Amino acid sequence: MNTPAHVLISGALFARPGNRKVTGAAFSGALLPDVSLYLMAGTALFLLDIPPNVVFGQLYFSPSWQTVFAIDNSFVIYGAIALVSWWRSSLTGLSFSGAALVHVLTDFLLHNDDARRHFYPVSDWVFHSPVSYWDSAHHANWAAPIGAVVATLAGVAVWRSFHDLRMRTVVLVMIAMELWVARQWILFF
Repeated sequence: MNTPAHVLISGALFARPGNRKVTGAAFSGALLPDVSLYLMAGTALFLLDIPPNVVFGQLYFSPSWQTVFAIDNSFVIYGAIALVSWWRSSLTGLSFSGAALVHVLTDFLLHNDDARRHFYPVSDWVFHSPVSYWDSAHHANWAAPIGAVVATLAGVAVWRSFHDLRMRTVVLVMIAMELWVARQWILFF
């Protein structure tokens, strides 16, 4: 799934109007599994001037990058955080870990050739889903529109729950980003 979709879905599931800490944790948990990709790819593309085909064709699949992705996309790590949060009765921790787990679960179900080691450090096994959110060779022609609709409906739910203008603006921007990115996947991949 696209990052905006993760944010919108996790916001609908875990954000709480009137509780900025829990809401911030939900959005942070939804974002964290993708942050390393943005940092590493952004550095490679814009600071080191490495061509996109090298970044996404070689570096992305390199052992070092895949290890980073295994760490920040691990069911085991976020599950442990969820257990500790539950034990400590931390709604903030549960919101964070729940959002991260939803992100990792949807990635688990929607990544084929670019799948990750979601059970790190317990296992290096990789599930290559038959469905991809972006690759039309793996059913993205229907998965991407469905994902965009689900994310948009989640965004509408968040928008209706929050009456703060800033939050509503963030949600509308996320919906617009999701629809734009989904359009790109549909048209170009």
